[in-house]
Amino acid sequence: MKIFVLTPAIILTLLFNLISAHAQHMETEHMSFSKVITKELNVNYLISFPKQYTSEGDSYPLLLFLHGAGERGNDLEQIRVHGPQKVADSGTKFPFIIISPQVPEGGLWQEEVLLNLLDEIIQVHNVDKDRIYLTGLSMGGYGVWDLAMADPGRFAAVAPIAGGGNPVEVCRLKDTPVWVFHGDQDTIIPPFNSTEMVRILRECDGNVKLTIYPDTGHDSWTTTYDNPAFYEWLLSNTLK
Repeated sequence: MKIFVLTPAIILTLLFNLISAHAQHMETEHMSFSKVITKELNVNYLISFPKQYTSEGDSYPLLLFLHGAGERGNDLEQIRVHGPQKVADSGTKFPFIIISPQVPEGGLWQEEVLLNLLDEIIQVHNVDKDRIYLTGLSMGGYGVWDLAMADPGRFAAVAPIAGGGNPVEVCRLKDTPVWVFHGDQDTIIPPFNSTEMVRILRECDGNVKLTIYPDTGHDSWTTTYDNPAFYEWLLSNTLK
């Protein structure tokens, strides 16, 4: 009689297969809560699909949303407070698969984790790899700049809101369409953090535009995400 020993490696493999099978089962659902195992870390995320989504046929654009510091933790419902998922919950019909990961309490966005998450999502779901878009607010605005610069060929368009980044590296995005948003009265993250990134990107002939909202504080995202023209602009860009 053969005796099988469940080593940690075997247990991890079985767990991964179980999670992958569960993710496949959820493909036809409109809204799901999920966890994926990345190469380095686990990450919780919220995912929603267009009503017409199928795992067969035409692929679908993907919108990756990075939340702000106030939505960190282990409650995925917090991600519905701001951003594209909030707009989708209100009844707006998006053509996107929306992915909204969550940072643990006290954490920051990590590029490697997010890129591994994207790889997992693309492997499991019917994603158009030429139409992957990135946006985020406040801490997530910083995350957008950092992630886009970490892999400048990955995203068809990016939109950081009320954030900032490293201007030394920003010319890595000169071939990526970028739309930057900030409030002129933002005292949490001054608009200079956005305008400086835009200034340098323009100097290296980047494809960038800037919207500064007058008489607006830190919340420059509600107006942005409520604007249909914002999503039309995203979809007007592809990698090809």
